[in-house]
Amino acid sequence: MDHAAASPAARRCTRAVFAAALAALAWNAAAQDTPPPPRTALRVCQDPNNLPFSNVKGEGIENKIAEVFGKSMGLPVVYYSFPQRLAFIRNTLRFKLPDQDYPCDIVMGVPAGYDQVSVTKPYYHSTYALVFPQGKGLDNVKSSEDFLKLDPAVLGKMRIGLYDASPASAWLNKHQLLERAVPYKIMNPDPDQYPGQIIENDLASGKLDAAIVWGPIAGYFAKRVKSPQLLVVPLKSEPGVQFDYQMAMGVRYGERAWKQQVEGLIESNRPHIQAILPDYGLPQVDAS
Repeated sequence: MDHAAASPAARRCTRAVFAAALAALAWNAAAQDTPPPPRTALRVCQDPNNLPFSNVKGEGIENKIAEVFGKSMGLPVVYYSFPQRLAFIRNTLRFKLPDQDYPCDIVMGVPAGYDQVSVTKPYYHSTYALVFPQGKGLDNVKSSEDFLKLDPAVLGKMRIGLYDASPASAWLNKHQLLERAVPYKIMNPDPDQYPGQIIENDLASGKLDAAIVWGPIAGYFAKRVKSPQLLVVPLKSEPGVQFDYQMAMGVRYGERAWKQQVEGLIESNRPHIQAILPDYGLPQVDAS
């Protein structure tokens, strides 16, 4: 449209729309800067059956760290539980009924860079790990390179458990071992399923010869199995396969002040966090 030829009514309409848009932008900015109402509790979104991270008994890594945060804030910790399958964030952190508040305000463990939440600074860095029973011919394996150098006749008979769509699949495929994989569904609809079953049940019983799982799962459940003794070998990322990830916390987008407060809690309680992690056998990647 030729603005010079536009009618006065059209110009007034355009100005009104533009002014309304500016007002909306200003309101959104002000809303983000408005301090939230005083918190009466630290409300945590959690999976009720997801050790070593969380459970309804408060036994997980994330439960322990939440308790540290609650103590620092002088607030009780309360949980809103939902199975961490598909749509976990939508059904917890983003879930809101009309005329009601959100049921929880923080997810205690998300990968750095996860785009479904506003991600804080990381608080630990771990990696996938190879787990196998002692005394079954793999005791000298101390790295992925050692594993790949095993006798091809040995590798060719192995049953290696892994969760589908994980870096373990890509790694086995890269090294022509995908036929040795025994895949498990990470999105299992069974509410009693938990990620450590691959180790506690199938690896410990001999159904599997080895498993490749996320490091915290590997370390925690390998410690829980008393017989046979299970060995844990952290795996290094290599071209085409990323095994290590930094873990952070997640809050809702737009809650800048709350995110800054959480990051302050991470920093001020870092010694407490670092004291908790070894209790779970969590393999950590050196920052260097």
